[in-house]
Amino acid sequence: MKQFTLEYWKDEGWFVGRLKEIPAVMSQGETLDELQVMIRDAYNLMVEDAAENAFVPEDRQELAISL
Repeated sequence: MKQFTLEYWKDEGWFVGRLKEIPAVMSQGETLDELQVMIRDAYNLMVEDAAENAFVPEDRQELAISL
């Protein structure tokens, strides 16, 4: 399990948030607990979509890098 930072704020009565490390993963909820559930769902959908739609050739190499 990976650890992420959930940045959140209130907007017109809703809790809105995003993952600090992956800002494109955003969601909202009526409560902070609901926001956490929705963010997990959004993250999992993003990961599943990336895995299903990524083309990686058979002949590939790997290199560890720091970002």
